Formats: sequence, C-alpha cells, structure tokens
Amino acid sequence: MLTLVIFLPVVVAAVLLAVPRAGDRTVRWAWIATSAVEVALVTAMWVTYSPAPDGYAFEQHHRWIPSVGAGYHVGADGLSLPLLALTAVLFLACAVYSVRRTRRMRAFAALFLFLETVCLGVFTALDLLLFFVFFDLSIVGMYFVIAGWGHRGAARAALMFFLYTFLGSLVLLLGFLGLYLLSSPHSFDIVELARQDPAAGRGAVAGLVLLALVLGLAIKTPTVPVHTWLPPAHVEAPAAGSAILAGILLKMGTYGFVRIVLPVLPGTWRAYAPVIVVVGVVSVLYGALVAMAQRDFKRMIAYTSVNHMGYIVLAFGAAALVAASEEQARQLAITGAVTQMVSHGLITGALFLLAGVLHDRGGTYDLGSYGGLARQLPAFAGLTALAVFASLGLPGFSGFVAEFQIFTGSLSGAPVATAVALLGVLLTAVLLLRAYQRIFLGPSRTVVTGDLTVSETLAIGPLMALSVAIGLFPRFLLDVIEPAARGVL
Repeated sequence: MLTLVIFLPVVVAAVLLAVPRAGDRTVRWAWIATSAVEVALVTAMWVTYSPAPDGYAFEQHHRWIPSVGAGYHVGADGLSLPLLALTAVLFLACAVYSVRRTRRMRAFAALFLFLETVCLGVFTALDLLLFFVFFDLSIVGMYFVIAGWGHRGAARAALMFFLYTFLGSLVLLLGFLGLYLLSSPHSFDIVELARQDPAAGRGAVAGLVLLALVLGLAIKTPTVPVHTWLPPAHVEAPAAGSAILAGILLKMGTYGFVRIVLPVLPGTWRAYAPVIVVVGVVSVLYGALVAMAQRDFKRMIAYTSVNHMGYIVLAFGAAALVAASEEQARQLAITGAVTQMVSHGLITGALFLLAGVLHDRGGTYDLGSYGGLARQLPAFAGLTALAVFASLGLPGFSGFVAEFQIFTGSLSGAPVATAVALLGVLLTAVLLLRAYQRIFLGPSRTVVTGDLTVSETLAIGPLMALSVAIGLFPRFLLDVIEPAARGVL
C-alpha cells in the first residue's frame, strides 16, 4: 500500500504528459482527483496504523544495489505518518487553489504530482541512498516550478535556490558516505545504522560526519546563516509553489535531523548539542527581527519560516542536553518539534496561498499599497486573521500546542536559550499584527474587488480548520507522535 501511495502521483503525471489531447479541464480534475485519492489512502493508513515491535508499519524492503548494501526500504512510523498526511492535504489544497490557472496547465499539474511523489518518498525512506534520491529530486521539481511560473525575477531566484540546495545535498551525500564507511558491516539502511551507532568512539571523524549531515540538512531547513536562498525563492515563486516550498520541502531538513542524525549519531549529537541550540535561538530571533523590517508581505512570511524552523532546531538541541533521568522533558521537546512541523506546514501554507490571493487582486505584495481591505474583502480578511493568529501561537491553534511542548521540554536542558527564544513569540506577534493592520484596517489606499472564490475558500479553509482541530483536540496527533519520540530517545 505504501508504494502505491508514494508512486501514484508520478504515474498520473506521466499519463497526463503522454496524452497530448488532454485539455486543461481534464488535467485539472485528474490532478484534484489524484490528490484526493492520496488523502484517502493516507487516511486509511492512519486508521489502520499498527506499528511492529521495531516501530514501523507498512514496511517494504527489497534489494536495490546489493553490492553497497542499499535497498528499496520504506516504512511509516509516528514521525513520518503525520508528515505524510500533511503532504497529502497540502498538495490537495494547492490543486484546488490552482483550478483557475490557465497557463501551461498540464506541465504545471505534472510537476506538482511529481513533487508529491518525491516528498512522500523522503518521508518514508529508510535507506540513506533512497532518501538522497528523493531529497535531490525535490530540488529539480521546485526549480522548474519557480523558473517556469514565477514572477519577474524568477529565473535568478530559481538558480539561487537550485545551487544553494544542491550544494547542501552534495554535502549531505558526503555525510551519508561517512556513515556507510563507519558502519560494520557497511550499510545504508537507517534502521541498521541506528542499531550499530557507527560513530561511537570515533572522535574527530564522527564530528566531521555530523558536520556534513547538519550542514546539508540546515541548508534545506533553512537555518541562519545558510538561509539566504529562501526569501528570493518565496517572493518569486507562484503561490502554490511557495506553499509547498514552505509547508513541505523545508520539513525535509528538520525531518532528516529526527529520522537520521539523532538516532544514528546520538553520542556525537549530544557532544555538539550546545552549538545546535545556539543556531536554533539565533534563527528564531534573526528570522523575527528581519521579518519586522520587510515591506513585502510574502518576504515577511518567508522570514517567519526561518523563525519557526528555529524553534524545531532548538528543541532537537535541547533534548540532547536534558538529563537522561528527565525522559518526559526530552520526549516533550521531540514531540513538540514534530508537531511544529505539521503546524507550520498547515499555517504557513495557508498564509502563502492568501498572499497569492492578495497579489491576484492588487497586483503587488507591497504592504504600503493596501489599507482598509476588510471593508472591501471581508471573507479574505477573516480567513487571513485566522492564519495570522494561528501563526503567532495563539491558544486554540496548532502552533500553541507545538510551541508549548517545545518550550516546556527545552527549559530544563537549555533554560537561558529557551527564555531568549521566547522573545521570538512576542516579535512574531508584533510583525504579523502590524502587517495585518496595514493591509486590512485603517483608511483605504486603493480599490480592490473580488472576495475569496469558492476554490480559494475550499483550498485554504480546511488548512485552518485542521490547525484549529489540532489546537483543540491534539490527542489524535500526539498519540501517534509520542511513541516514536520515545524511540528516538
């Protein structure tokens, strides 16, 4: 079943490209139907999820390159299943949002279906080479989305995105090769490597392998100071591309930390955890402060992603610093980090789609060009207010559940860093509320017509509904994540 979930979208994409007579209407409905089937299949996986003693369900393992110990090894556990669900839901939202798109619709839909397959592949891969293949292909897919359907400066932004993230993937590959050489017997299998702890007692060599893995994943996350590719890519990408880039592709970096680095290099990670905590705190504060200085709504949201990813990195670092006797605190930090991945995907995905609505109506992302839109576009203003309050971590939304767990779990391991990171919540509230006031309240600066369409409402509304559902009734999500978080520890 898991292989069907992973490869169904790319098979449909190939069929759409192979049928030249398929009109835009047929392509749209095929894209939406495929994405809806993916949501149904992942929902069925969630309902029937029953992990084996090793923690994985729906596991499949076949020989691929036996000479180097690499195989087609996929499976789902409490860390990957929530991200599979997030991926399916957000890609369906983008398909519905793009229903009115007319420019090269077939290629656009095929690219998104291709991206859906590689994203699902990353979150299910239990082999380092397989993980790397999917990880690298995501860069190719998003490059063409930005370059082909982006705004005026898309070509330069797409090139910068590709070069930066491709460099990160090459460094990551060096780290994978290091793990392979350290293991005995040599293997790329993540489950086997976690059993071996191949870097134990390897000193500086283990530190170099960790550096390669952390740098490769940090570029994808991204964290300060390797984040500079992110704002241009977001600003120039189409709205649906930005939603997938922020909601899904950034999670590949943080997922790599919790799936590969923490369980495979536990001792080395603990040794360098203070550095990771500092990187997390700097990302939290820097992302929020730079976002406050932005006049471009979309660029501002991009920098808040740096801020929110910083909380996740802080949690991973602090979990290693918490004393082993305080297992509940360590588990809270890991659980909160995974919950934050899901929450950020839903909320920031919705914010980028709303930014696309703003650009479609007013032709610009400039905050100074708007004012008083709440009177002209009340439904748009109401849904944006929900997304803004969710993003700043207000109780009742998923962001509050995630950040509360992160701060509670991190406090005993890194009390000073956690206290400083709390300022990020205040800064985020200031910048988001100020942006909302400038766009929707006060005197009108321009006449904007056309409130949310049915397709836009159906795309963005369920994302916010899920954020509220997690904020009010989080147990259905936490019951899946918590056992896997204990496994990581």
